[in-house]
Amino acid sequence: MKAVEVTGTIDEKGQLLLDRPLIAETPGRVRIIVLFQEPTEEIDEAEDDPDDTPVEEIKASLRRALQEAKAGQRIPLSQMWEGIDVE
Repeated sequence: MKAVEVTGTIDEKGQLLLDRPLIAETPGRVRIIVLFQEPTEEIDEAEDDPDDTPVEEIKASLRRALQEAKAGQRIPLSQMWEGIDVE
């Protein structure tokens, strides 16, 4: 069995509305586990996934990196790992 995590909303009729379509290898029946937000917890989209960097922030970082590379402001690959302790 394969698990996929998605977010959604339950409407006033009790219907589950997903935020985005599921990409399924083959159509068929599925098992659903619903995790409800506790009433005392504030819903904060930014806290849903602490590893999820906003798209605009990623785009800005890539633009800066491209500008730095074009300007010759780059670190040689041989120096990138200097000072980093790897166990």
